[in-house]
Amino acid sequence: MTKAIRSLRACVIATTFLSLLAAVATARADELTGGGPRNSPVSLPLAFSSYLDADLPEQDVYIERIPGSGEVFRVTKADNDPRAELYGAAYPVPHDPLNPAAIGPYPKGEALGLTLGEWRTHRGAGKYACDNGTATLDTSFWGLVPFGVYSIRHTFSAMADSSASAGSLNLPLATQQGEEYAFVADETGRAVFRGTFSPCLQFSNSRIAAMLAVNYHSDGKTYGGEPGDYGLNAHMPLFLVLPQQEEI
Repeated sequence: MTKAIRSLRACVIATTFLSLLAAVATARADELTGGGPRNSPVSLPLAFSSYLDADLPEQDVYIERIPGSGEVFRVTKADNDPRAELYGAAYPVPHDPLNPAAIGPYPKGEALGLTLGEWRTHRGAGKYACDNGTATLDTSFWGLVPFGVYSIRHTFSAMADSSASAGSLNLPLATQQGEEYAFVADETGRAVFRGTFSPCLQFSNSRIAAMLAVNYHSDGKTYGGEPGDYGLNAHMPLFLVLPQQEEI
């Protein structure tokens, strides 16, 4: 399976549970100003959340429930030991948050050097604005892996009831100044991503779910236009669903 196909499959999360995520991962509708066509003026506070915050299993980190078994499971709300060691899977695993069978088991991959408690400290917030066709993104993150490598991505997926052809798109976010879409946490686990770019972000609509997602790259590498392999070396601790823009 090619990286491009894996990338498409990995972003299907926005397709089937947009309404669940929107309740915990987006700003309230009355906090949004503007929101017409793509480059219309808009101002939006951002609040990133995790899968567990949405009462869904974490998709890209795993625990070994039976020590020495060599099998790992996705983290659920029932896994509440903050000392539990986290692992990757032995091969890439596509996101599938609403499928109970997708909890696992999977063959155990490399230890991530993190506990569940440390993973759960990931947090992020910020502001997004579009003015005269130029976007400004100002985000802050804390509770990250010290010196960990992260990237922020703009992802899209066809809505489940859309007549549009199926498929998803996962894009890196880069700035007009040529700044990398990747960022590195400092020794305290804090980081910022700021920049301007054009055109502005595409919001969700009746056919397409649009998201901002943060990847943790456990191998310390980024892969250009690709997100990496989810579950193996790419792990999504935080995301948000962008609100629906007004139809025109």
